[in-house]
Amino acid sequence: MSLPLPAGPTIPSVLQTAIWVRRPTEFLRYCRQKYGPTFTVRIPPRPIVLFSEPPAIKQIFAARGDEMHAGEFNQLLLPIVGKSSVLLLDEGPHMRQRKLLLPAFHGERMRVYAGAMQSIAASDIATWSSGTPFSLHPHMQAMTLDIILRTVFGADEGSRLDALRDALKTLLGRGEIPVSIPILSYLSVRPERETKPWFRWLLADRDRADALIYEQIRARRADPKAKERTDILAMLLEARDADGEPLTDAEIRDELVTALAAGHETTATALCWTFERVLATPRVHARLQAEIDSVPLDGGLPRLDAIMRLEYLDAVLRETLRLRPIIPVVGRILMEDATIGGVPLARGTAVAACIYLAHRNPDAYRDPDEFLPERFLGVKEDPNAWLPFGGGIRRCLGAAFAFYEMKIVSATILALRKLTLAQTPPARIVRRAITFSPEKGTMVIAEPRTAPLLATA
Repeated sequence: MSLPLPAGPTIPSVLQTAIWVRRPTEFLRYCRQKYGPTFTVRIPPRPIVLFSEPPAIKQIFAARGDEMHAGEFNQLLLPIVGKSSVLLLDEGPHMRQRKLLLPAFHGERMRVYAGAMQSIAASDIATWSSGTPFSLHPHMQAMTLDIILRTVFGADEGSRLDALRDALKTLLGRGEIPVSIPILSYLSVRPERETKPWFRWLLADRDRADALIYEQIRARRADPKAKERTDILAMLLEARDADGEPLTDAEIRDELVTALAAGHETTATALCWTFERVLATPRVHARLQAEIDSVPLDGGLPRLDAIMRLEYLDAVLRETLRLRPIIPVVGRILMEDATIGGVPLARGTAVAACIYLAHRNPDAYRDPDEFLPERFLGVKEDPNAWLPFGGGIRRCLGAAFAFYEMKIVSATILALRKLTLAQTPPARIVRRAITFSPEKGTMVIAEPRTAPLLATA
């Protein structure tokens, strides 16, 4: 028996899609004001019921894998990440893949990657112009891409790294344009041989990147010293499931690209938002800078162990991810009839926790539109009200990696450069494919830190 969906905009789905692509936050705020915390948007390939209240979000996150399918909801990403990606799998196959991947992204392993993260950040910072406005976004993209290439792909300096970097930059750059959303939606539901000629450029870019990724996997399998390496590719090559079976090359490829797709642009954008919000809020900037300046130097860079203990930096990053979430929704497909937030829904319905609206719920956050890092000092966030990495059995595997990376990169930048904002705040939220990014990528002016403000270890 079919069940009615909650109310929502009645304009044609093609217009809703256009508004969702061009004015997503305004669209969500309008719907929340007009229809309440639960409403339906009609965006292909199917209508989506959005929830923004913690009790309903808790129900979605607490559901078993056989009750709701996240992989089916994420099929939009199929043309890029591949059918073996943990993002697209459900039930048994998803749990198998997640268990194999979890050790590689465990929080304790972050210390292994910390030095590479800081070294890459410092090298890029050294190229920044002084006294001239520039956008942080391309620099954050370059840092996060190189961090993934080194720590995830295990690519060493040289021609192979250069070729892989160029191919992946081209592929990822294609996905940043807003029209990539309907393109990916089209490709995800049609055999590739039937795609229109004007979509084939995306597939050609993917195939060029894939050739280099498979070359990297084959070279590593043939390397007698591969077991000595600490990158995530090395761990994936050694991983075995409960039956003792290893991952295939295709499965490894899909998980490497998933780590890239999920951790490159998202982390780069989060860093841009961090500096946009901090530099636009002098009180926060002064307190954070004082905390950074208390960190001793080691070889001219802030000590990594000390960075990890910075409580206000931690709160600043959590508040940035609350106020400016990078991904607006996380969704599921109901595999059986269910009642969520008091709303009865039929099997096959697409439901989603709306991160953007949940983070602005006045019942969960005082002054929800204000940038107040202090709200996270000494407080453990509610997983049903703070959900930048999703939740439940589908919570982002790379959450600890991304947060660790954000702490190291932002602290290193503030230790080495004096930054001022070179655009009028607040920056307008614009879409870059599926992410919410600051307009102009956060324009800043950077100056060297000339005074010996940090103690030397």
